[in-house]
Amino acid sequence: MRKIHKSPSGGLTEAGRKYFKRKEGANLKKPVPRGTNPRRVSFAARFGGMAGPERNEDGEPTRLGLALKKWGFRSKESARRFAARHKKT
Repeated sequence: MRKIHKSPSGGLTEAGRKYFKRKEGANLKKPVPRGTNPRRVSFAARFGGMAGPERNEDGEPTRLGLALKKWGFRSKESARRFAARHKKT
Protein backbone atom coordinates (compact mmCIF):
# COMPACT_ATOMS: atom_id res chain seq x y z
CA MET A 1 0.00 0.00 0.00
CA ARG A 2 1.32 3.42 -0.92
CA LYS A 3 1.59 6.33 1.46
CA ILE A 4 -1.18 8.28 -0.32
CA HIS A 5 -3.63 5.57 0.74
CA LYS A 6 -2.84 5.95 4.46
CA SER A 7 -4.34 8.82 6.40
CA PRO A 8 -1.81 10.49 8.72
CA SER A 9 -4.48 10.57 11.44
CA GLY A 10 -5.22 6.82 11.11
CA GLY A 11 -7.09 4.56 8.73
CA LEU A 12 -7.35 4.99 4.98
CA THR A 13 -7.91 8.05 2.84
CA GLU A 14 -10.73 8.18 0.32
CA ALA A 15 -8.13 7.26 -2.34
CA GLY A 16 -7.14 4.25 -0.24
CA ARG A 17 -10.73 3.04 0.05
CA LYS A 18 -11.17 3.42 -3.72
CA TYR A 19 -7.90 1.53 -4.31
CA PHE A 20 -9.11 -1.43 -2.25
CA LYS A 21 -12.47 -1.37 -4.04
CA ARG A 22 -10.69 -1.65 -7.40
CA LYS A 23 -8.08 -4.16 -6.27
CA GLU A 24 -10.01 -6.42 -3.86
CA GLY A 25 -13.66 -5.55 -4.48
CA ALA A 26 -13.92 -4.42 -0.83
CA ASN A 27 -16.55 -1.82 0.02
CA LEU A 28 -14.79 -0.04 2.90
CA LYS A 29 -16.51 2.80 4.69
CA LYS A 30 -15.33 5.72 6.83
CA PRO A 31 -14.83 5.25 10.59
CA VAL A 32 -17.78 5.92 12.91
CA PRO A 33 -16.25 7.97 15.77
CA ARG A 34 -19.33 8.23 18.02
CA GLY A 35 -22.45 6.33 19.00
CA THR A 36 -23.32 2.65 19.22
CA ASN A 37 -23.39 1.85 15.53
CA PRO A 38 -22.96 -1.94 15.02
CA ARG A 39 -19.87 -1.27 12.85
CA ARG A 40 -18.29 0.64 15.72
CA VAL A 41 -19.08 -2.14 18.21
CA SER A 42 -17.57 -4.69 15.82
CA PHE A 43 -14.44 -2.57 15.32
CA ALA A 44 -14.04 -2.20 19.09
CA ALA A 45 -14.34 -5.96 19.62
CA ARG A 46 -11.74 -6.71 16.93
CA PHE A 47 -9.20 -3.99 17.68
CA GLY A 48 -9.59 -4.21 21.47
CA GLY A 49 -8.06 -7.69 21.27
CA MET A 50 -5.31 -6.95 18.76
CA ALA A 51 -1.72 -7.75 19.64
CA GLY A 52 0.93 -5.06 19.48
CA PRO A 53 1.63 -1.74 21.13
CA GLU A 54 -0.42 1.42 20.75
CA ARG A 55 2.76 3.52 20.87
CA ASN A 56 6.28 2.87 19.56
CA GLU A 57 9.56 3.33 21.46
CA ASP A 58 9.60 7.07 20.72
CA GLY A 59 6.11 7.54 22.19
CA GLU A 60 4.55 8.09 18.76
CA PRO A 61 1.23 6.33 18.13
CA THR A 62 1.38 3.21 15.95
CA ARG A 63 -1.15 2.58 13.16
CA LEU A 64 -3.16 0.59 15.75
CA GLY A 65 -3.22 3.56 18.13
CA LEU A 66 -4.18 5.93 15.34
CA ALA A 67 -7.02 3.67 14.21
CA LEU A 68 -8.39 3.42 17.75
CA LYS A 69 -8.28 7.20 18.08
CA LYS A 70 -9.99 7.67 14.71
CA TRP A 71 -12.87 5.45 15.90
CA GLY A 72 -13.12 7.42 19.17
CA PHE A 73 -11.28 5.15 21.61
CA ARG A 74 -8.41 6.17 23.91
CA SER A 75 -6.95 2.68 24.21
CA LYS A 76 -7.48 -1.02 23.50
CA GLU A 77 -8.92 -1.34 27.00
CA SER A 78 -11.56 1.35 26.39
CA ALA A 79 -12.48 -0.37 23.09
CA ARG A 80 -12.84 -3.73 24.91
CA ARG A 81 -15.08 -2.20 27.58
CA PHE A 82 -17.23 -0.46 24.94
CA ALA A 83 -17.63 -3.72 22.97
CA ALA A 84 -18.56 -5.69 26.09
CA ARG A 85 -21.12 -3.07 27.08
CA HIS A 86 -22.80 -2.85 23.66
CA LYS A 87 -22.40 -6.38 22.30
CA LYS A 88 -25.67 -8.00 21.24
CA THR A 89 -26.31 -11.32 22.93
